[in-house]
Amino acid sequence: MSFFTTTRRHPHLGLAVLAFIAFVSLGLPDGLLGVGWPSIRHAFAMPLDAIGMYLAAVVAGYMTSSFLSGALLVRFGVGRLLAASCFLTGSALIGYTMVPHWWMMVALGVFTGLGAGAIDAGLNTYVASHFGERLMQWLHASWGVGITIGPLIMTFGLTALNSWRFGYQAVGVFQVALAIGFVMTLSIWERNGASATSTSEKKLTDHDTTIAATLRQPQAWVSMILYFLYAGAESGLGIWTYTLLTESRGVETALAGLFAGSYWLTFTIGRIGAGVVTGRTGANRLVTGGLAGALLGTGLLVWDPSELANVVAVAVIGVAIAPIFPALTSGTMVRVGEHHAANTIGMQIAAAGLGATIIPSFMGILARRISLEVIPVFLLVVYAVLLGIYIMSTRHRGPCDPPLSGHSSDPV
Repeated sequence: MSFFTTTRRHPHLGLAVLAFIAFVSLGLPDGLLGVGWPSIRHAFAMPLDAIGMYLAAVVAGYMTSSFLSGALLVRFGVGRLLAASCFLTGSALIGYTMVPHWWMMVALGVFTGLGAGAIDAGLNTYVASHFGERLMQWLHASWGVGITIGPLIMTFGLTALNSWRFGYQAVGVFQVALAIGFVMTLSIWERNGASATSTSEKKLTDHDTTIAATLRQPQAWVSMILYFLYAGAESGLGIWTYTLLTESRGVETALAGLFAGSYWLTFTIGRIGAGVVTGRTGANRLVTGGLAGALLGTGLLVWDPSELANVVAVAVIGVAIAPIFPALTSGTMVRVGEHHAANTIGMQIAAAGLGATIIPSFMGILARRISLEVIPVFLLVVYAVLLGIYIMSTRHRGPCDPPLSGHSSDPV
């Protein structure tokens, strides 16, 4: 049975699979930067903390499209957003390898962010509305698959071809090819997606709730702060692990690339496993347990008793934090209510993009002025603050986490 036949007969399943593929594609570029940054900055003769310029450009585009994701989803549909996102990001990634000056790569970063932000927020809104916690975990596990493969692609380019450009070229070509694939399936999104999801999509925009009204909700601000801190910590370790291990702790290049990849590998495994157990544990236990595990892993990374301890620490952090982002997303309606959920999800994704820029950039500034060894210490502080804020936020919620969609199982 072909994929198209399966999609026609089981529209929910077919659309979920396409969403998974899109999230794999979104994860691939994110996995390239951490391993490639030492080579990139040397190629452009830039200092260690110049990464902040690039990340700021990406997040500018990312936040813009995230805030507009609700309107874009309704106006163009999920299928067109997927195609446009993949094409825009793919073109920008290929462009990275062709520009002669650093400022040009930074400028292209805006388009990378625009392409990723709309589809990221759009799909998170879509899945949070239509499916249960399990599918949300597995959707983000797909992103983990992409970001796990990314460091391996970049490591291959550096070790076998002595070029950081290969990684971006390979992923860029894949993104463009995937965009073509989504264009070819637009009729399936329009036909089956309309019958299966248009009613639910309208529910997201039926409420005449302005962003200003949502911003007056304290829980919306708490949610944004949680996403800001979480995404910053997640991205910070992913970006700086390779540099920390190679330039401060003397780990060999190929081995450090595998260490960096182990972070995203265990991260992905953690999300797959969380999708299996979430019905029994609930989102609250996943978040608090994950943050406790992250503190333990980060403490081991600060201690640094041996080379093996580094990989264990990175792996522990990866599996511990894995369920947090999707669990927080699925619980948005519980925190802020149905009328503010769509606005808040877009704002949360934007806050996550901002955190993923500011916190890693600040880590780079501290590393340049003090030492790369300040990175795990700073990360420990961020996780401690995050856990404290989350515990305080749960005091305003009920004792349990009801399923967002009103049912306990995924309709796939």
